Amino acid sequence: MSKNEGPRSRSPRAGERRLVPLSVWLCSDTTPDTAKAKDSPCGATEAVCGRHHQAVGRELARHLIGVCTHPGGVVAEVFTASETVLVAAAEMGRMGIGCVPRLPVAQHLVGRLRQELAADQRAAVRLRPYGPHEIREALLGVEGQVQLLIAALPPYPDVAWAAGSASAACPSCRAEQSSLAMPQLGRFLENARHVLAPGGHLAVITAARHERGRLVDSAPGIIRRADAAGLAYVQHVIAVRVPIEGDALVVQAGPAELAQLRRAQSAELPPVVSVHADVCLFTRPIGGAR
Repeated sequence: MSKNEGPRSRSPRAGERRLVPLSVWLCSDTTPDTAKAKDSPCGATEAVCGRHHQAVGRELARHLIGVCTHPGGVVAEVFTASETVLVAAAEMGRMGIGCVPRLPVAQHLVGRLRQELAADQRAAVRLRPYGPHEIREALLGVEGQVQLLIAALPPYPDVAWAAGSASAACPSCRAEQSSLAMPQLGRFLENARHVLAPGGHLAVITAARHERGRLVDSAPGIIRRADAAGLAYVQHVIAVRVPIEGDALVVQAGPAELAQLRRAQSAELPPVVSVHADVCLFTRPIGGAR
């Protein structure tokens, strides 16, 4: 498979698409707007900070939409923190629905959508004032028709750590939501199965985190609960967020990372730089009994 092809492959039957169990996608966002967002701390005026802007990068959004949907289909996103998915959906001829329960984020997104999209494209975008535990209400009218549901889970279940940035200008930081605890996650996954079309896909984007000196990966628990909810696990995607030159990853530290530089002898954890996203793809089986 070519490194730029993603998981789509052609079988002898024309038009058939298949997903391989593990795939690497090159999803580096190198546009000037993206670079500006990455280098902007949360205090940058009228900007979404790098952490929230990169939750679902534009190239990753376009990969997911291109692989999992068809023109005219419905793409929905929970934990919507930036305009990225909605803009990509509209540009690719899909309806985009963002679940945005917090007014500051909704106001920011309206302004960004006006800048990014023409009037006819904005007509295909909807913002719904519901959180991730209310997706059935948020997607009323298109329940059972969603071809792709994207959920980029916040990295920490308790967001008290972000209190220091609560007064910053980043609207998503001001309205930070906690991630879903495992019992809530089970209910979310059951609701996700209801809103998906048969054969539709749920993309859960996760990030490993450090807790009390341990690296915690939530993906195995998500996969178990998705199976219990009647969703089939079909693929793990490693979405590389940084450019590649030859056989090297080009990692450029922004102000936040540079501020964390430390002595080589330090016992503290090293600075964390986002190089890739882990994407778990699930599907609602066609003709499934649940």
